[in-house]
Amino acid sequence: MDGCVSFLPGPLVAIVCDITGEKSASILAAFLVTGGYLISSWATSIPFLCVTMGFLPGLGSAFLYQAAAVVTTKYFKKRLALSTAIARSGMGLTFLLAPFTKVLIDLYGWTGALILLGAITLHLVPSSMLLRPIHIKRESNSTLNDKGSSLSASGPETACGTETSCCNEIQESALRDSTKQKAGRHGISLTVSHNQNEDFNNGPNRNRMFLKTNEESYGKKAISWSCKQKLFDVSLFKNPFFYIFTWSFLLSQLAYFIPTFHLVARAKTLGIDIMDASYLVSVAGITETVSQIISGWVADQNWIKKYHYHKSYLILCGITNLLAPSATTFPLLMTYTIFFAIFSGGYLALILPVLVDLSGNSTVHRFLGLASFFAGMAVLSGPPLAGWLYDYTQTYTGSFYFSGTCYLLSSVSFFFVPLAERWKKSLTRKREDCNQVRA
Repeated sequence: MDGCVSFLPGPLVAIVCDITGEKSASILAAFLVTGGYLISSWATSIPFLCVTMGFLPGLGSAFLYQAAAVVTTKYFKKRLALSTAIARSGMGLTFLLAPFTKVLIDLYGWTGALILLGAITLHLVPSSMLLRPIHIKRESNSTLNDKGSSLSASGPETACGTETSCCNEIQESALRDSTKQKAGRHGISLTVSHNQNEDFNNGPNRNRMFLKTNEESYGKKAISWSCKQKLFDVSLFKNPFFYIFTWSFLLSQLAYFIPTFHLVARAKTLGIDIMDASYLVSVAGITETVSQIISGWVADQNWIKKYHYHKSYLILCGITNLLAPSATTFPLLMTYTIFFAIFSGGYLALILPVLVDLSGNSTVHRFLGLASFFAGMAVLSGPPLAGWLYDYTQTYTGSFYFSGTCYLLSSVSFFFVPLAERWKKSLTRKREDCNQVRA
């Protein structure tokens, strides 16, 4: 439950982060995770734990992951893939939590262990405070005046034109300007002359003040309209890149957790000792961590487009899982584990950079949030489907075949990226022609 809840609230996380900012949303998430562990120490039933150990920490994890991911895209541009890989590389070492939790339970009991885990996660509060907002350099007065003159002459509806993306850009820029400035200090006030002692009754200054008033009015309308759109934003469904990324993200998440959950169980059915089987998970975690960092560094060299790397890793993951049933001894299982960890770490490190490349004018928050919602449904349904396959066939080979097939299908959508890019270029040309006619 924790895993799927970490993805399903994506749209809600996007709205909260837009309203409160990434830092505040991350601090809220830290309290949700901590509160979930602390309240769980008083649990008296399984349904109680489903809420306190599943829902609350899962919801907090969704806020933490998405806020940190979007802040990373704002902090880094040239080295985004490497920075993302380093930021998420710790996820490959989560296999250490199981023995650490067992030690806590042996020493303090399950109640004390939950309280200590809550205290540890409380350290997410000061770390969340480090997510400081980025202040973009303001444009020059002449640029703002040019933009304002165009806006005042044509009006907000005409300036938006017929294209939804153009309207979104104006709304988002107005929203960012208004939230970054303090009350009564709109960024558009830069259009007023810096000489405050000047008499504003003459012609040019009167026009300038009229421009300021109109732009503030348009800005307020844009902000109000943008707030209404946050809850029911359907503009992404008109973006082919959204379907390309979501298809791949959904199927890859559907496939990822199946071998992770069934690897040790398959080793046991082959007669491999349980301690030896646990080494497979440890090796997979360490290899995946190293692979993510290397994959991020390679992608940042820009030898080819990042989605080509991502697509290749998905195909290799599919082939590896289709060959997994032939691994019937411990050395062969270890070989499969290493190769799968290398390829899965490679594509996991590139999820966010590929999303940024494909999202275009769409905000990363909304793009990632909505895609995560669909991926959450895949995470929720993947392991049960694999379990049903085992119950039906009484072997884990079907689970690995299913995972490999999903990986191969997840790479298919990226073959349509060139078509989507041509569509985008044609749309841009039409918009430019429309602007020239209007001018």
